[in-house]
Amino acid sequence: MRVLGIDPGLAIVGFGLVEEAQGSFRKIDYGHISTSAGMERCQRLNVIYSNVRLLITKFSPNEIAVEKLFFCKNVRTALQVGEARGAIFTAAARENTPVFEYTPLQVKQAVAGYGRAGKKQVQQMVTQLLRLEEVPKPDDAADALAIALCHLQSYRWQRLTSNPSPKKP
Repeated sequence: MRVLGIDPGLAIVGFGLVEEAQGSFRKIDYGHISTSAGMERCQRLNVIYSNVRLLITKFSPNEIAVEKLFFCKNVRTALQVGEARGAIFTAAARENTPVFEYTPLQVKQAVAGYGRAGKKQVQQMVTQLLRLEEVPKPDDAADALAIALCHLQSYRWQRLTSNPSPKKP
C-alpha cells in the first residue's frame, strides 16, 4: 500500500509518500509545496491544488492521509489552513483518491506511541521507522511522513482486527 501524507498549510504544504510492503515501511519521496505571501490567495490555492494533483498522478498513491484541523488559536490561520485543505481534498477527488484524516494526537500516538510526544520525538521515530540518515526537512515534510505512517499503522490495525483468525477447536 502506498500512502501520500499531507501536512496542510497556505504558505507551506508538507508531503511525504510512504509505502508498506511485507510489514516494513519505505520512504518513496518527501518535500513541500510553498506559496508566496505576495500572491493572491486564489493563486496560492491553485498552486496547492495543481501540485497535489501532480503528486497524485506521478506517484499513484492508494490513499491520502491529511492532518485534521482540530483547534487553532488564530482564526485567520485556521481559515487559511481550511482553504488549503479544500484545495487538497478537491485535487484528491479529481483524481479519485480516497482521503483519511488524523488529528495530531492520533499521529503522535501511532508514530511515537505517546499522544503527547514532542515534535523532536516524532521526527526521530519517523527517521527510525523509515531508516533515514537524518531528520527530514522542512518540519512540514517530516510531519507529512508521520501522517502517512499513522495511516499505514491504522490500516494495518484495521486489517488485523477485521480478519480475525479462525479459532482452533
